[in-house]
Amino acid sequence: MAKLKLDLHEICKNGKLIEKELNRVIEEACKKRIALVEIVPGKGSGQLKKTVLRFLERPDIKNQYHRINKDRKNFGRVFVHFKH
Repeated sequence: MAKLKLDLHEICKNGKLIEKELNRVIEEACKKRIALVEIVPGKGSGQLKKTVLRFLERPDIKNQYHRINKDRKNFGRVFVHFKH
Protein backbone atom coordinates (compact mmCIF):
# COMPACT_ATOMS: atom_id res chain seq x y z
CA MET A 1 0.00 0.00 0.00
CA ALA A 2 1.40 3.36 -1.00
CA LYS A 3 1.53 6.00 1.71
CA LEU A 4 2.51 9.65 1.96
CA LYS A 5 3.79 11.20 5.18
CA LEU A 6 3.68 14.90 6.09
CA ASP A 7 5.58 16.01 9.20
CA LEU A 8 4.49 19.48 10.35
CA HIS A 9 7.09 19.93 13.13
CA GLU A 10 9.41 22.10 11.03
CA ILE A 11 6.71 24.53 9.87
CA CYS A 12 4.46 24.66 12.94
CA LYS A 13 4.80 28.46 13.38
CA ASN A 14 3.78 29.44 9.83
CA GLY A 15 0.01 29.08 9.30
CA LYS A 16 0.02 29.83 5.56
CA LEU A 17 2.80 27.33 4.93
CA ILE A 18 0.91 24.67 6.92
CA GLU A 19 -2.18 25.12 4.75
CA LYS A 20 -0.06 25.11 1.59
CA GLU A 21 1.63 21.84 2.56
CA LEU A 22 -1.68 20.22 3.52
CA ASN A 23 -3.15 21.23 0.15
CA ARG A 24 -0.07 19.88 -1.62
CA VAL A 25 -0.17 16.48 0.06
CA ILE A 26 -3.95 16.06 -0.52
CA GLU A 27 -3.56 16.98 -4.21
CA GLU A 28 -0.57 14.65 -4.60
CA ALA A 29 -2.49 11.76 -3.03
CA CYS A 30 -5.42 12.32 -5.39
CA LYS A 31 -3.22 12.74 -8.44
CA LYS A 32 -1.06 9.66 -7.75
CA ARG A 33 -4.01 7.64 -6.41
CA ILE A 34 -2.37 6.99 -3.05
CA ALA A 35 -4.57 5.25 -0.50
CA LEU A 36 -3.20 6.70 2.77
CA VAL A 37 -1.70 9.97 3.98
CA GLU A 38 -0.14 10.20 7.44
CA ILE A 39 -0.06 13.70 8.90
CA VAL A 40 2.14 14.25 11.96
CA PRO A 41 1.21 17.45 13.81
CA GLY A 42 3.03 16.28 16.95
CA LYS A 43 1.88 15.72 20.51
CA GLY A 44 2.34 19.25 21.96
CA SER A 45 -0.70 21.15 23.22
CA GLY A 46 -2.93 19.96 20.39
CA GLN A 47 -3.36 23.33 18.66
CA LEU A 48 -1.65 22.19 15.46
CA LYS A 49 -3.73 18.99 15.39
CA LYS A 50 -6.90 21.08 15.76
CA THR A 51 -5.76 23.25 12.85
CA VAL A 52 -5.18 20.15 10.71
CA LEU A 53 -8.59 18.69 11.60
CA ARG A 54 -10.33 22.02 10.84
CA PHE A 55 -8.58 22.07 7.46
CA LEU A 56 -9.70 18.51 6.72
CA GLU A 57 -13.31 19.34 7.65
CA ARG A 58 -13.59 22.10 5.03
CA PRO A 59 -16.20 21.12 2.41
CA ASP A 60 -13.81 21.58 -0.54
CA ILE A 61 -11.26 19.26 1.08
CA LYS A 62 -13.69 16.79 2.66
CA ASN A 63 -15.06 15.63 -0.70
CA GLN A 64 -11.56 14.52 -1.81
CA TYR A 65 -10.95 11.83 0.84
CA HIS A 66 -12.89 8.88 2.23
CA ARG A 67 -12.29 9.04 6.01
CA ILE A 68 -10.00 10.21 8.82
CA ASN A 69 -8.52 8.12 11.64
CA LYS A 70 -6.84 9.59 14.70
CA ASP A 71 -4.19 7.27 16.09
CA ARG A 72 -5.27 5.98 19.52
CA LYS A 73 -1.78 4.96 20.61
CA ASN A 74 0.01 8.08 19.37
CA PHE A 75 -1.97 11.31 19.89
CA GLY A 76 0.27 13.16 17.42
CA ARG A 77 -0.80 11.35 14.21
CA VAL A 78 -3.76 11.65 11.85
CA PHE A 79 -4.42 9.21 9.01
CA VAL A 80 -6.39 10.32 5.94
CA HIS A 81 -7.77 7.45 3.83
CA PHE A 82 -8.62 7.83 0.16
CA LYS A 83 -10.91 5.69 -1.98
CA HIS A 84 -10.16 6.12 -5.69
